[in-house]
Amino acid sequence: MNPALIVSDLAKTFTMHLRGGIELPVMTGAAFLLQPGQCAVLGGPSGAGKSSILKMLYGNYAANAGQILVQHRGREIDLARAEPRTILELRRETIGYVSQFLRVVPRVSALDIVAEPLVERGIDRPQATRRAGDLLSRLNLPERLWSLPPATFSGGEQQRVNIARGFITDHPILLLDEPTASLDAVNRTVVVDMIAEKKVAGVALLGIFHDADVRGAVADTIIDVTGFAPRGKDV
Repeated sequence: MNPALIVSDLAKTFTMHLRGGIELPVMTGAAFLLQPGQCAVLGGPSGAGKSSILKMLYGNYAANAGQILVQHRGREIDLARAEPRTILELRRETIGYVSQFLRVVPRVSALDIVAEPLVERGIDRPQATRRAGDLLSRLNLPERLWSLPPATFSGGEQQRVNIARGFITDHPILLLDEPTASLDAVNRTVVVDMIAEKKVAGVALLGIFHDADVRGAVADTIIDVTGFAPRGKDV
């Protein structure tokens, strides 16, 4: 079975334009594989570059060097060098992402926010809405909130909308940036079960989980990002 994702010699440096162009190296030589049906977890202390890796894999951050090879539409794409149009295609069809925080859309209901990724992929709206409702029910978001914009929801409620939106599609790769951080124990368990189901379906998952119990429940392997620190940098 071919890997879903191959990362090799990945490097990232931030330029601090407000501090005279000082360059801050974050990582160098990052390399790992992600297999279908596997959940890999990025490990290491805060500030080691875990979120930066996810953002490079999603195309939010540009890589300074290295490769991010992804199978897309039957061919191998180097996301580190892909054109913006290709990155958008990858996000729509191949790489899903659950961030730490929901980007609230004004005046759009929670149900529509969750259903929208399916509508964008050609699923008719009534079917997409039903599937969105099923996920929100599973994540214990009260039905009375579904028709409301999430702007006034609690952090945990917003995150459940965020998780439902990320899990509703069948992307072959799914990136998870602290999806359970603001959830109670009941809903953390729900998310652990949802991750297990994605693995059975052959989805390759890469995540950050600071909760040791969740990490232990979902991780097939731990990728220690401290090994990617620039030489001489303490993390």
